[in-house]
Amino acid sequence: MPAIQLTPAQRKVHRAEAHHLDPIVMVGGDGLTPAVKKETDAALKAHGLIKIRVFSDDRLAREAMLQTLADELDAAPIQHIGKLLVLWRPKVEKERTVDEDRMPGPRDVKILKYSKKGGQRPEVKMLRVLGNQRLTPGGTIKRAKPKKVSLKKRRQAD
Repeated sequence: MPAIQLTPAQRKVHRAEAHHLDPIVMVGGDGLTPAVKKETDAALKAHGLIKIRVFSDDRLAREAMLQTLADELDAAPIQHIGKLLVLWRPKVEKERTVDEDRMPGPRDVKILKYSKKGGQRPEVKMLRVLGNQRLTPGGTIKRAKPKKVSLKKRRQAD
């Protein structure tokens, strides 16, 4: 597969995003082995934008590695500076399945309790309210009760 072609503006944006990244893949003295290609592919799937450190002093070999990785892994070569190579490939969005039976998760709620004296600060309390609980106006947590169904309606449903 050919490498992805980017405009200079897109390449500039990706260079700026990659500035703070640390190298994820290290290429040793053996060069581009199948294991290195596999790790690079896995890192591109996980991160999208990666840095690769090459422990080789030959600049032409590093440029060839960048082009080879970009071509074989269908990625865009972003930058080659010193012994660092930067590659980008768009991340594949995972489809999330919606679970109909899923209940709401816990949420943190901040409660302010004002003092009866006017000049004091309110007392701040953080509470974790679970999915089956509710917070009353007085600031206490009550567990939600199952909705009661009358006997007549229950018989009609059966």
